[in-house]
Amino acid sequence: MSGHSHWAGIKYKKAAADAKRGKIWSKISRMIIVAAKAGGGDPSANLTLRYAIDKGKAANMPKDTIEKAIKKGTGDIEGVSYEEVLYEGYGPSGVAIMVEALTDNRNRTTPEIKRIFEKHGCSLGATGCVNWMFTKKGLITVSTDDTNEEQLFEIALNAGADDMQNTGEVYEITCDPAAYEKLKETLKEKEIATQIAEISMVPQNTVTVSDAKTAMKIISLMDAFEDHDDVQNTYANFDIPDEILSEIGGE
Repeated sequence: MSGHSHWAGIKYKKAAADAKRGKIWSKISRMIIVAAKAGGGDPSANLTLRYAIDKGKAANMPKDTIEKAIKKGTGDIEGVSYEEVLYEGYGPSGVAIMVEALTDNRNRTTPEIKRIFEKHGCSLGATGCVNWMFTKKGLITVSTDDTNEEQLFEIALNAGADDMQNTGEVYEITCDPAAYEKLKETLKEKEIATQIAEISMVPQNTVTVSDAKTAMKIISLMDAFEDHDDVQNTYANFDIPDEILSEIGGE
């Protein structure tokens, strides 16, 4: 199995998330509300809701906070109504960027996202301008220190994985979204610890960032999106080599 590395983009994102726990809880609550509203409040019958709850648990969200969000989604508790919006654009060096947002006011969120692009010398594009460069995949990473590569390869392949790559720090496993739950549960049953486990938009090709100045611009842009309350996920096709991350203090 081979392919691009998504890990370079995830490393800084995970560190940022760990440092902003309260904001993460708020964003996951919105995700739970929307999932429960669309498919009901039973996670056993609503995979989207189950995935959102899993994210909440992984972020150490209190149980009552999760339950309250579900009730807001099902209408048992009065709450705000959110809509999903996807923004697409271009970052430094032509990097393709997708921003997923949940907002209660599109007329507020859209100009704010546009300003973030423009403030960093980038541009918000038309719908569909970069979406074609990405494929929705289940994405799971396992530390290279935690398991044997050949054994993990066999387990992952039998559980439905379609790609596995050794990026140095982690084994990066991808699968069709339909196989994600089975793959994740199989790894759990085999007591294989995962670092990242999510449904992600994985780029088909990546843009290698070869200088520290451009890398800092990209990370500053992505962090600005992550800081926005309405933004749920950001996806981009940049690949920052380890030596560049080390140079800018991103390791």
